[in-house]
Amino acid sequence: MAYFPEEVVEQILGYVTSHRDRNTTSLVCRAWYHIERRSRRSVLVSNCYAVRPERVLVRFPSMRSLSVKGKPHFADFDLVPAGWGATADAWVDSCARACPGLEELRLKRMVVTDECLKLIAGSFTNFKSLVLVNCEGFSTAGLATITTNCRFLKELDLQESVVKHRGHHWLNCFPKPSTELESLNFACLSGEVNASALEGLVARSPNLKRLRLNRRVPFDVWYRILGRTPKLEDLGTGSFVTGNNPAEYVSLSSALGKCSSLKSLSGFWAVTGFYLRGIFSVCKNLTCLNLSCAPLIQSADLINIIRRCTKLHVLWLLDHIGDEGLKVVGFSCPDLQELRVFRNNADAATLTEEGLVAISSGCRKLQSVLYFCNRMTNAALITIAKNCPQLTSFRLCIVELSSADAMTGQPLDEGFGAIVQSCKGLRRLSMSGLLTDCVFLYIGMYAEKLEMLSVAFVGGSDDGMVYVLNGCKNLKKLEIRDSPFGDTALLAGVDRYEAMRSLWMSSCNITLGGCKTLAASMPGVNVEVISGAGASIDEADEASSNAKKVEKLYLYRTIAGPRGDAPGFVSIL
Repeated sequence: MAYFPEEVVEQILGYVTSHRDRNTTSLVCRAWYHIERRSRRSVLVSNCYAVRPERVLVRFPSMRSLSVKGKPHFADFDLVPAGWGATADAWVDSCARACPGLEELRLKRMVVTDECLKLIAGSFTNFKSLVLVNCEGFSTAGLATITTNCRFLKELDLQESVVKHRGHHWLNCFPKPSTELESLNFACLSGEVNASALEGLVARSPNLKRLRLNRRVPFDVWYRILGRTPKLEDLGTGSFVTGNNPAEYVSLSSALGKCSSLKSLSGFWAVTGFYLRGIFSVCKNLTCLNLSCAPLIQSADLINIIRRCTKLHVLWLLDHIGDEGLKVVGFSCPDLQELRVFRNNADAATLTEEGLVAISSGCRKLQSVLYFCNRMTNAALITIAKNCPQLTSFRLCIVELSSADAMTGQPLDEGFGAIVQSCKGLRRLSMSGLLTDCVFLYIGMYAEKLEMLSVAFVGGSDDGMVYVLNGCKNLKKLEIRDSPFGDTALLAGVDRYEAMRSLWMSSCNITLGGCKTLAASMPGVNVEVISGAGASIDEADEASSNAKKVEKLYLYRTIAGPRGDAPGFVSIL
């Protein structure tokens, strides 16, 4: 390697876009470390408390794109109390001072204030992309500062974020007479939308490829928009609520018919089958269909749509489609790679193992599954494992807790054991149902590439968790709730936690004494004990009550030391 020119190595690394692969190349030798350091443009920080922002900016002086994740994954299930932390201020402030050339910022599960957005808008002259996923703390007034000052903005994505409504003028603040906008997603906004401002924005954004609208955009507005977006590939519709006017159906069908590049469709639909026929003209070209926010569409109408979507790679649904509907999916969508079936809160789950077995029989290219149902069997799981060995993500949620095999009454150990044995590339697994320590033995033995494991209401003793910690050498994230694992299982991972990214345990049998012992032996790991929001941890009581059970434990690897913004209900041991 001493005779291999650094300029050539740098050119080669320019084609390596995976964060994982870039990290690996930096470990080859000292020379490659420095080349990779100087040339990396995109950086991912999977835990905002794992490293200080100043250190990231020193290591990667040429960074142009930064992605930062904040709260633990279980924050999506309201298990992390409000006010826990993960504010974006320090990251934005550091970038503003040391990285004026930043072009892209992606934040996930973080608290972003209007002041943060104002600082972003005023600090990065060539800023092009802002993506906020499951974020909170900001308003449409903050968005207005972004749209006013970021003249080269190509992407604004507010995916599933909580945004306070303080007027709708932000839409009218994009540059005039034209913009460089390619992607706009404000589906999560709850406030009214200025229809004329939206239409004007679309009209002066000739490169727009992705547009996702909120519920407040009426039917007549969005089908007029379609005529002005010739390059549109991804459309998220508004309310789709209309009267009984056949002329509007004709207008919708005509507008969609002109969208020859449309590949992805989603929306908040609440209409009858008559109006749904308007989307039939684009079904044959769709590769992604998201119907998870359309609870009022009848199962028969869903089936009529899906029959025409024969090229689908991604499909998100609600469970009221039923097993019969999923059989149609299995027959009609042979190229399907990702399936997510969510629970419809308005009704009880109506799916069984039959629907997922039908999917696995017809969709042999399946790689990712999220499935809510009210029963499952070992035989079904074994069949799914046999039919779909390419699965990399398998998440099964049985609505009734600790449900056994619906046919035999036995635990579901053998079924999930078949999944981890047959699917050699499995990286993410979420399990539910009646499960014993035996299934964790299978996971430890066979899930060699598993990186993320999430379980709830499962297991019989500490042995189950020990099997996973001893066996899964590539494990990065372990999430456990309402399970019987205690201090013995927790301390069994002392040699593993520094190689992992994080461990979350809630409503288990771990004690304060066990957490203290763990923290004392692992200075490179932050051990956080979390009580309910608003509660404080009494240090005197803590010192004398080692036998006290811990409500929530969040453990994560860090080179930054204990964080300085922990609220009173968080104790960093």
